[in-house]
Amino acid sequence: MKKKSLLIIIVIIAVIALGGFGISTLFKDKDKTNNYDGEKEEVKSKVNIVDLNSNKRPIAVMINTHNEALPQSGLQDAYIVYELMVEGGITRMMALFNQDFNVSKIGSIRSSRHNYLDYAMENDAIYVHWGGSYVAYEDIEKLNIDHIDGITYGSKYFTTDSSLKRSLEHTRFSSSDLIKEAIEKLKIRTTTDKGYLLNYSTDPVDLSQKENSQVANKIDIKYSSYRTSSYEYNSDEGVYYRYINGNKHVDLVTKEQYHFKNIIAYSVPYNQYGTDQKLKDLQNIGSGEGVYITNGYSVPIKWSKTSRSSKTVYTYMDGTEIDVSDGNTFIQVYPTSGNLTIE
Repeated sequence: MKKKSLLIIIVIIAVIALGGFGISTLFKDKDKTNNYDGEKEEVKSKVNIVDLNSNKRPIAVMINTHNEALPQSGLQDAYIVYELMVEGGITRMMALFNQDFNVSKIGSIRSSRHNYLDYAMENDAIYVHWGGSYVAYEDIEKLNIDHIDGITYGSKYFTTDSSLKRSLEHTRFSSSDLIKEAIEKLKIRTTTDKGYLLNYSTDPVDLSQKENSQVANKIDIKYSSYRTSSYEYNSDEGVYYRYINGNKHVDLVTKEQYHFKNIIAYSVPYNQYGTDQKLKDLQNIGSGEGVYITNGYSVPIKWSKTSRSSKTVYTYMDGTEIDVSDGNTFIQVYPTSGNLTIE
């Protein structure tokens, strides 16, 4: 009888133990499910083009766009590229890179103009250039711009590609490793609290239902008789392939054609700088209208910039900030004497 009672007790203990294990397992599985959902949500909140949680300052590099300096290299790895006009109808670009970028050849790198400093400051970027106009140098010092100048550090943080059949001023390059080394050695501030210029969307941006939207398969932006920048939409890839003066805009190293997810374009007056008949002075402080293009459609937008260092704010016509597709963006600031066509 005692043995039977003992057996019953053992069975009861075993059942309780197994039940406890089952409950424990159930709660563990529930915890795993909750953790998994959390991971999914974390992944969903990220975009590919930038790390929204990063406080690292971007790096802005002046890119030579003279016809004799083509092709360029490294632009595909930039998350934003600006194109402005300088003297003689020629344009120059400024490419923004994340601080953790990895590019073996960037350039060719050319000199600064004062209006590019406005866009470097609005991103709180570390500015990389080779030389500059007298106004740019005055402003760099006056505005306390953190910069890396090839005139000063050409032998340390820049390279010359003598294999190219170009004039010397079109052969200056750098790399992500050299720029990172310069930032470290020169003790340049590496963090920022300014945040990103654009409002990146984790969901696909559909402009087709926006008011006054139109199909945008081909875009031509004429700066001058010297320069027209163009794009053609690839619906299979959802990106815009870029052209310069009707020719494919390709990379010197990869030989691949540059392509961008988003295009922002607007015109401003390009006035003469004071009594200097060569230098241009963009009237980019104030407000105006432009276009935002992504995923095969364009919509009219408004832009506003209250000071040289403040961010340019881009909004839909109803005043809400544009939501930018996850991908690289080309910002085209062309003169009012130029022209924009969208087909």
